[in-house]
Amino acid sequence: MKKTVYTKAGQVGLVEVERPQIEAPDDVILRIVRTCVCGSDLWSYRNPDIEAGHQNSGHEAIGIVEEIGEAITTVKPGDFVIAPFTHGCGECDACRAGYDGTCDRHIGTNWSDGVQAEYMRFEYANWALVKIPGQPSDYTEAMLKSFLTLADVMPTGYHAARVADVKPGDKVVVIGDGAVGQCAVIAAKMRGASQIVLMSRHQDRQQMALESGATAVVAERGEEGIAKVREILGGGADAALECVGTAAAVDQALGVLHNGGRLGFVGVPHYNNRALGSTFAQNISVAGGAASVTTYDKQFLLKAVLDGDINPGRVFTHSYSLDEIDQAYKDMDERKTIKAMIVLD
Repeated sequence: MKKTVYTKAGQVGLVEVERPQIEAPDDVILRIVRTCVCGSDLWSYRNPDIEAGHQNSGHEAIGIVEEIGEAITTVKPGDFVIAPFTHGCGECDACRAGYDGTCDRHIGTNWSDGVQAEYMRFEYANWALVKIPGQPSDYTEAMLKSFLTLADVMPTGYHAARVADVKPGDKVVVIGDGAVGQCAVIAAKMRGASQIVLMSRHQDRQQMALESGATAVVAERGEEGIAKVREILGGGADAALECVGTAAAVDQALGVLHNGGRLGFVGVPHYNNRALGSTFAQNISVAGGAASVTTYDKQFLLKAVLDGDINPGRVFTHSYSLDEIDQAYKDMDERKTIKAMIVLD
């Protein structure tokens, strides 16, 4: 089968490998129907020290169940499923509290990778996979796009809003205009925010967010951006949703909050100098981490997509074949597309 690997900094390519096999009783083999490039994949893509042939970090897919391990009771061959990037067990304290993104039983083994391929082995599959009614042929391409967001970016955007405890009437600021930031706008609206300010410098992304429920856009950064946000909101924000993963984004998020505000961060951190004590003088509540993909999908996000209440699939602004995977990365890296979808036959 074909599988994506990093070939050097700024380049990916395809290699032929053996199709994955069942290795554990709770494994499932999936034939991938749609996958995509995530903003977090670009960190490795840009790494000047990346080694040729290094495992690709792609981790989002929808697909068809091909084989199941002997312990699997929740899906069967032929089922159409969302393959979350996280693999919770559904039974530990963390999963039962709604934090399956950081399952207590699967520490260090809870994330997918190497999913930009024709097949994948999904580990710990019995609870974590999410069934979609029917088959891919029953749905429009727009619906397939929205289903694919349920593997990561829509639940991740929702997670930012949940851990920041966004409530009806809240004033919310979203830091980051990529796919996760766009989905955080949708999530803030779902939870009843009265004002949603997106911090974005890109007109196409600004327009998308406004169509999804943002009430204002701020292009400025630093102190100027903070002042603009506070002017729009008539003071600081109740909640800030950090969807980038840089120290500058965290600084921006903390700066727009009023004292006693709440920060939800879901950008994979690429910094190690943010001390928790720096929030003490503001009484800021800080929470974040990997999204509870399976929990949110099963409880309400899949239904919201099926019912047409939300349309997160709009973040996929270009589609590519698997043979075009390198171009998909380049276009993401150069901001020619918000999120690149990979279509497999």
